[in-house]
This record gives sequence, C-alpha cells and structure tokens, in this order.
Amino acid sequence: MLAELALYSDRLFVAAAAIYAFAMVLHAVEFAAGRAKTSVLVGAGGPETGTDTTPDAAQAPRRSRAERFGRMGVALVVLGALLHTASIVTRGMAAERWPLGNMYEFLSAICLAAVVTWLVVLRRAPASRPAGPFVLLLVMVLMLLADSVLYAPAGPVVPPLRSYWMSIHVSTISISSGLLLVAGVASLLYLLRLTDALPKATEKLPTADALDRLAYRVTIVAFPLFTFAIITGAIWAEAAWGRFWGWDPKETVAFVSWVIYAAYLHARATAGWRTGRAAWVNVAGFATILFNLFFINMVVAGLHSYAGVG
Repeated sequence: MLAELALYSDRLFVAAAAIYAFAMVLHAVEFAAGRAKTSVLVGAGGPETGTDTTPDAAQAPRRSRAERFGRMGVALVVLGALLHTASIVTRGMAAERWPLGNMYEFLSAICLAAVVTWLVVLRRAPASRPAGPFVLLLVMVLMLLADSVLYAPAGPVVPPLRSYWMSIHVSTISISSGLLLVAGVASLLYLLRLTDALPKATEKLPTADALDRLAYRVTIVAFPLFTFAIITGAIWAEAAWGRFWGWDPKETVAFVSWVIYAAYLHARATAGWRTGRAAWVNVAGFATILFNLFFINMVVAGLHSYAGVG
C-alpha cells in the first residue's frame, strides 16, 4: 500500500509538471499574440475602402484570442496546483512522516508555494498575467531538477529530522522561499522593463510600476515568514545540536539573505532608492536564495548536509 502511494505521488508530480509546462506554453502564446497585435496596430496605414478600422474593431478579435489563451493557461495552473498538492500529500502518506525530509520534497514544496503565490497575484492583479511564462519557467526548471538530479524514494528520515520542528521550520522556509522566488522574477522583469534593453521582448510585460509593486508586496508577506523560519530553525538547532547559532554555511547564507531583504524593504522606503536600486537589492536577495538552495545544500559540507533542507 505504501509503495503504491509513493508511485501515485511520483506520477502526480510528473502530471503537475506536464500541466505547468502546457500552461507556460499557453501563456507564451498569449504573450506572443499580444506582441503581434501591437505591431499590426502600429504599422497600420489609413483605413481601407469598405473596411471598419476603428480601434475597437481592429483590436477586439486579437485581444480576445490572446486573452482566451491566457485564461486557459491560468485554469491549467490551478489544475496543476491541485495535482501538485495531491502529490505532496500522498508522498507524506507513503513515507509516514511530514513530506519535507529531502531536497526533492523541499523543492517540490517551494515550487507549489511559488505557483500558489502566482495564482493569488493573478486573483488580485489580473494584468500581471503576461509575466506568467517567466514565473512558470522557473518553476519548471526547479521541478525538472527535483525529479531528475535530486529525486529520492519515499522513506524514513535520519533521527535528527524526526522532530515536530521540521513541520514548522521547513514548511515556513519552503513557503517564504516560494514567495521570494516570485518576487525575484518580478524584480528581474522590472529591471528589463526599466532599462528597455529588449523593447520587442518587454513591451507586453506589465508596466514597470506594476512589476515593482508586485515584487514589493510579495516580499512584504514573505519577509516575516522568512524571519520566523530563521527563528524556529535556531530553536530547533538548540534542541538538536545544543546551540542556537553556530555559523553553519546554511545558517550564514540564510542570515545574509535576511539582511539583504531587510535592506530591500528599507530601500523601498528611502528616497532615491525606490526604483532601480531597490530592485537590484531584491535581485541580490533572490540570488542568495538560489545559492543557498543549490550550492550550500549540495556542495558545501555542514550540519545541514545530511538532509539538504532548512
């Protein structure tokens, strides 16, 4: 029975990844259709005889078609998130523990948190949808790595992880990391939009102001969660290793990330730093999250190396 649940979990994970990939394609089609629409309208000449070329007549069909692709993409993301959630639940049932005991499970939880965050963003700001292909691309890359390089069979964990603190600390760090991934993508797109280095590729993104607000608001939610995760990690470390903080590589990089995100929030409230400079700080924080996620977990030896998580 447990082996069957583990198999179902793996298949649900793959199904969710496939649906995310299809949704990303639909979002990309919407993005491309929007660009095509703009180029047609800009390059159009005067009205032709017997043809209605008013703005509404010219724009409505193309806009409607692009929007249908985008809406289908969002619907698929919702379906993928449901299957993804089922994958994590069945994984926990198969392993008979909280399903965050290795890098495969940790990355899966981060990706789900990022997807749910993106759906909440779309619910509150549907105009952000053109950024969807870029958010889903990051999710797809992480899920591909999880399912190939980092996959681990469902099973028990080492004794130090058999603690109720794992469900608190690692869950919180997973959720906050997923939020910060979305904020990081938003800041990267904001900088592309601001510099206008690739005008043909960025003209259909949300406005620079909208992307900046998106990054800031998501970080505002993520930062307290990230702070709580660090605090609970210190409490767990005291219970497991007899000290609250030992400057382990993962602890050190997590603290550096916390300082950078605190600096970003301060920069957003400081005159002269609210635009491009603050976004660069947020991108630096995004880079440290990825660095901690992969290099520290997989390359550097430390007290966290046995699990590769939180």
